[in-house]
Amino acid sequence: MPTLTAAQRKRQEREAYDAFLADCPARKVLDRIADKWVTLVLEALDGGPKRYSDLSRKIAGVSQKMLTQTLRSLERDGLVTRQVTASVPVRVDYELTPLGVGLRDVMRRLKAWSETHIAEIEAARAAYDDKVS
Repeated sequence: MPTLTAAQRKRQEREAYDAFLADCPARKVLDRIADKWVTLVLEALDGGPKRYSDLSRKIAGVSQKMLTQTLRSLERDGLVTRQVTASVPVRVDYELTPLGVGLRDVMRRLKAWSETHIAEIEAARAAYDDKVS
């Protein structure tokens, strides 16, 4: 195995998509999917195409601006497709792509873990707050 220069090693590391490296593109993906709205939109799109208004009703507390931004970013990343049907009014449906379904499955487990362990987390927070105050 040939000896690599520091620059060559760095290039190989970058090509391996190591999220611990500052310029790794995977960091942008992690930043995107760590958003709570992404998790909820992916789960809300389970079961097939949904209209914007269906998503808005399903996801309590999401603003129109945040839902629109989230859907656009998911579409840009290839996780969601947007289908416009010419009608009056115009109908717009959103659906998970196969890539989005794979991420939804991962995020579904994270959502379930959060829901299962929230009581423990809240107890730990209360104990911490009592200790530091």
